[in-house]
Amino acid sequence: MDESTFYYWLVVAWMILAAATFVLLFFITAPYGRFTRNGWGPRMSARWGWILMETPVLITFLVLYLLSDRRANPVSILLLAFWMAHYIHRSFAYPFRLRSSRPSITVAVIAMGAVFNVGNGYLNGRYLFTLGPELQSSWFLDPRFIIGACLFWLGYGLNQYSDQVLISLRSDGETGYKIPRGGAYRYVSCPNYLGEMVEWAGWALMCWNLGALAFFVWTVANLAPRAFRTHRWYRSRFPDYPPERKALLPFIL
Repeated sequence: MDESTFYYWLVVAWMILAAATFVLLFFITAPYGRFTRNGWGPRMSARWGWILMETPVLITFLVLYLLSDRRANPVSILLLAFWMAHYIHRSFAYPFRLRSSRPSITVAVIAMGAVFNVGNGYLNGRYLFTLGPELQSSWFLDPRFIIGACLFWLGYGLNQYSDQVLISLRSDGETGYKIPRGGAYRYVSCPNYLGEMVEWAGWALMCWNLGALAFFVWTVANLAPRAFRTHRWYRSRFPDYPPERKALLPFIL
């Protein structure tokens, strides 16, 4: 089996696994953050857990770029910059923005997340930089790239702002939860998750390949069930929770 065939079947398997995970997560909530609980093995600081979990995808994607013969290609350089902007922040900035160092993420979640991230980095980086057709500068004028890039940065901004609202609710050393307000929290309980979905929908559109689409599908499969669970958690915990808020999509869902 050559690598192109292996890649194709890996994408197929990745999509099937995403669908199964989507269903499973409506019944079993991943044990991190507010849903941390006993029975999932040892836990560690959320700060260092995020670093260990997110760094592998950054390294994988960067190494695949450096090993390719498309390093001087303008489209490759720009897509690398988009990817690195997200994951440098997620790996090295976001963890140190957290104001609580309590052990709130399990080692099992970190390990599963790191394995997934390596696979995701491979599916995206290998196709863009080696297996797929080399995109030329004319791609910058394609509506798919333009709309995708706009969605990417719109989602990135929504995710960043919404995370900051959550972080600002907690003073240094605090571990409790409060109702987030302002920004997109006026409409949905989880605009941070919505932002990330929009971001990777934009990525899938501007990359226009199955590996990028699989990443978007996985993002929805992972975050949509958690958004609904978080919405129910807020409603059960806070009697004064705004009744007009939806879980994920403003005015809809």
